[in-house]
Order: sequence, then structure tokens, then C-alpha cells
Amino acid sequence: MPRVSDDRLAARRREILDGARHCFAAYGYDGATVRRLEEATGLSRGAIFHHFKDKEALFLALAREDAERMADVASQEGLVQVMRDILARPKDFDWLSTRLEIVRKIRTDPGFREAWESQSADREAATLARLERKRRAGSLRKDVPPEVLVTYLDVILDGIVTRLASGQSTDDLHAVLDLVEASVRIPAAPE
Repeated sequence: MPRVSDDRLAARRREILDGARHCFAAYGYDGATVRRLEEATGLSRGAIFHHFKDKEALFLALAREDAERMADVASQEGLVQVMRDILARPKDFDWLSTRLEIVRKIRTDPGFREAWESQSADREAATLARLERKRRAGSLRKDVPPEVLVTYLDVILDGIVTRLASGQSTDDLHAVLDLVEASVRIPAAPE
């Protein structure tokens, strides 16, 4: 039997991830059945699950990709920039609308919770490291611990994702992010 090249395997994996992202966005986590995943990817369940153990592993692979991408942006430009990217390109992040379903799964499935939390750890670590650099540089407020600021920014991120997922208007969210940025910086001296 001919051996499949690493490039072809990587391309097939990419096809699966891209199709699955759209499927999760359209149908949610629970609604992304194996049959729908087959339709979205154009591949058989055997081909899909040759690359991923199960639906949860496929979903977590998408979460890992986004966590890595967000961590890169957060470490260089901050978590607020990640949120601005989400607002600027919502279609790139539309599968995150499954977040509402994920919250339920996190509460009821300890194995899933552990895997999901590990996906967020890199982004949180990158955000914390950036905040600590900003604090040392003198541009970040010192009256609130950086860990609290990370939680604050995560809550804002969750709110943005929820707002997008529920189809609410995002027109005023850029101004909200300006306010968030101002709230973590050292206030300018009064004139």
C-alpha cells in the first residue's frame, strides 16, 4: 500500500479542522453530529477519526489552535487586541458561539473541563506576562494585582463572545474596549 506523505496528512487534517470549525459554528457543539461533520468536511467518519480520537478531541484541537493564536497576539499586543480582532473578523471566530454550550459541559464533565482549561492556560499566561511587563514599564495601574486584571479581561472576553453568539449588536464594543484599556492603565495626571 502506498505511504501517504506527511504533507498530505497535514493537508487532510487542515481540511477536517476547517470543515469542523464551520460545522460547530452552524450547529453548536451538540448539534455538530458525526453526520454533519462528514458533510462539512466532505470526508467519511473513518477519515475524520483517523486524525482525531473523537468529536471532543476535534473540538479541543480547534480550541488549541485559537488559544495559541490568541496567546501570540496577547503576548505581543495584549488581550484587548485579541478582542478587537474578534470584532474585526467575527467569521474567523464564529465557532466560539459554542461557548455557551461549553460552559454547561465544563460544569458537568470533569475530563472535558480539564482539557478545556489547558487550552486557556497559554493565553492567560501570555496575558499575565504582558501585564507584568507593562507594570514594570510604568504604564499599568499598580493598585490591582495583574492576576485580577487577567480575570477582568477574561470576563470581558467572555462577554464579547456571548454577545456575538447571541447575535446582539457589536457596534458599541470598540468604545467599550477603549474604556477597558483605559481602566487598566495608569490614569493620566489631571491638567
